[in-house]
Amino acid sequence: MEKYNGWTNYATWRINLEIFDGFELDDADITAEYCEGYVCGLLEIDNNNTLALSYAEAFVNDVNWHEIAEHLNEKVE
Repeated sequence: MEKYNGWTNYATWRINLEIFDGFELDDADITAEYCEGYVCGLLEIDNNNTLALSYAEAFVNDVNWHEIAEHLNEKVE
């Protein structure tokens, strides 16, 4: 994989930028599973455009969730 703006890849950078930048954090330990579940929950929208949803899901599959969780936890500390 090729790095993008210091992140694992473009998908990881973009999800962090557009979804987690400014994310309200508490003292909880954020996990990769939490980050992935949060984004996947956002994708569960009620529409008939299954092509667009399948592209979004493919994009999300490339995200390094551990890297995002680590970044968020560093912001809490």
